[in-house]
Amino acid sequence: MKIWPIHSTSEICGRRFLTAKASFVIRYAISYSEIHSSYQSRRSEGVVKTKVKAVDSPYQVQVLDRALGILDLLADESPELGASEISERMGLHKSTVHRLLQVLERHRLIEKIAQNGKYRLGLKLFELGSKAIAQIDLRGRARRYLERLVLETGETAHICVLNGDRMLSIANVESPRTLRTPSTVGRRTPLHCTSVGKAMLAFLPEDEQNELINKLELTAYTRHTLTKPARLKAELKLIRRCGYAMDNEEFEEGLKCIGAPVMDYSGRVVAVMSIAGPTFRLTEERTPAVTRSVIRAASDLSGELGYKEIKTEKKGVEIKRIKAAL
Repeated sequence: MKIWPIHSTSEICGRRFLTAKASFVIRYAISYSEIHSSYQSRRSEGVVKTKVKAVDSPYQVQVLDRALGILDLLADESPELGASEISERMGLHKSTVHRLLQVLERHRLIEKIAQNGKYRLGLKLFELGSKAIAQIDLRGRARRYLERLVLETGETAHICVLNGDRMLSIANVESPRTLRTPSTVGRRTPLHCTSVGKAMLAFLPEDEQNELINKLELTAYTRHTLTKPARLKAELKLIRRCGYAMDNEEFEEGLKCIGAPVMDYSGRVVAVMSIAGPTFRLTEERTPAVTRSVIRAASDLSGELGYKEIKTEKKGVEIKRIKAAL
């Protein structure tokens, strides 16, 4: 039996003794081999810059992973990319990328720019995102993070939203301790002397922040309450830089609270997550660890709401920085 050497796709598939089905299988096998070899070569040379991220899941559909990888690429790396650039960065053959782009474009998930032939994210994503945002149940989503905070800190945790010139508690999980801080859903608290209120003020746009401060009556609830706008604004700047706020007996004697902002997909503060406990338990030595737990919980919920943090510098969790501003 004579064995024919394989020199090219066209040569072997042109031999008449092959059936149409056999010809297709061989074409596919050789094509795949060529693509794989090309990819490995480009990868070893450092040409391939971005690969589709592997998902830790038992269920994977390669074509969906690749299509979603293109959307991530357009969202994270560049607002506009050509087919060749996408092919290079994802390490995929141009023909594969071309087919994926056609499908994504047909569903309006991406759109082709007529002027330069490049692609960008489509308005269909905005439509889907808007519907998803409208369906978000903040209280339901926050529940597991509040429960985690209680487990980590042993103190009562709650989440509040801005309601006029006050903060409104919309969900809470109480501490299992006998001596605990009670938290009531629906309770409204001041902005200028609570951790949730100061965190909300600190992360609002400056014009909205100033407008609210001008309306507030800076009532002194304890001897620690900030009652002067200048001192309040100075602390708000520090809070924004540190990423959290603290109420150290400013609203009630013997009560300490630590709060961190919850951001939505647009980077706007929509809520504040906080823990509250007695000062004799939330000591100066224990406060940094508790603060980290609060920041982490608020950050995780923000990520679930679509927020992507831009890290410009490492945030500190040093309580002395806030004390220094007072």
